[in-house]
Amino acid sequence: MRAKTKMIHSGITGEKQTGAVSVPIYQVSTYKQDSAGNHRGYEYSRTGNPTRHALETVIAELENGKAGAAFGSGMAAITSVMMLFDSEDHIIMTDDVYGGSYRLITKVLNRLKLEHTFTDTSSPASVETAINEHTKAIYVETPTNPLLKITDIQKMSEIAKKHGLLLIVDNTFATPYWQRPLELGADIVLHSATKYIGGHSDVVAGLVVVNTEELAQEIYFIQNAVGAVLGPQDSWLLMRGIKTLALRMEAIEANTRKIVSFLESHEKVPTIYYPGLESHPGHEVASKQAAGFGGMVSFDVGSGKAAEKVLAAVNYFTLAESLGAVESLISLPAKMTHASIPAARRKELGITDGLIRISIGIEDAEDLIEDLEAALA
Repeated sequence: MRAKTKMIHSGITGEKQTGAVSVPIYQVSTYKQDSAGNHRGYEYSRTGNPTRHALETVIAELENGKAGAAFGSGMAAITSVMMLFDSEDHIIMTDDVYGGSYRLITKVLNRLKLEHTFTDTSSPASVETAINEHTKAIYVETPTNPLLKITDIQKMSEIAKKHGLLLIVDNTFATPYWQRPLELGADIVLHSATKYIGGHSDVVAGLVVVNTEELAQEIYFIQNAVGAVLGPQDSWLLMRGIKTLALRMEAIEANTRKIVSFLESHEKVPTIYYPGLESHPGHEVASKQAAGFGGMVSFDVGSGKAAEKVLAAVNYFTLAESLGAVESLISLPAKMTHASIPAARRKELGITDGLIRISIGIEDAEDLIEDLEAALA
């Protein structure tokens, strides 16, 4: 089955009893049992819900994994994956990581004595150096947020296998339409499904897909024990979003190429971060492991003051957190998505006060270009 067809026909796609083409929303908390302990596959909706199960089946097939799990947010998904590890275990994480992930590992999981090292995972040598006797996993974002750095997933898989580690990949920016980390050797793939998979700024959710039955059982146990599950309404919205994911990703990328071309030629934009550019240091790896470059672009306008002026002047770009929606969004990472990262650390990474991040939508590209042109002026 080819990718576009897979978005429509993967997993559980309807309901047999009535012939409904869309999976129903099972808005139910508990289920009648035929006798004590003898149920029909479902007993309590934290443990399992037919609508959520349909979504979990779809995402597992899209990522070519063994099983999927749906959570109440991307952060709930990441937290649940981190609960696979024990106190004093050590995790290597991409340095340019989403601010929420940074906050989780440095302000919450550190209380449980889960150790971590942030390193440039686009450099295999840096990862090798960071490994110690307590290391249990390598956690990668690729492309990263917000600097769009690229990590070679296959190379990370080789390192992980060499040292007996799990490889976890946050695939939010690329989506399973453009990139499938499990096929490249990852063990676990994560999504903030709030973003491209949902695609309409109307749902908050997280997804996890694993490549073995053992990991599937562990994640399911944690999901049920912790209870950070996705509700049936939101599960249904995600399944609806997935049906148009291929079309949206192609339209978004076509728009992004035009906008990047415009930004490249603009005198007030000295620095652009986009893996689709041949000048991007990760372009060759991105071209090898992904079928597309996505719709996320970051660019630097030189100062926080200049960036604030751009944000105040746009009309079609909505100033908001999040990304991956049908509407184009614009943000200032230093004050928004990455504000939880200390200023000194942001400076070290290159997340300047003048760095603007845009998430391209499916509007007419010329309108978006004219909007940016007027704002930059």
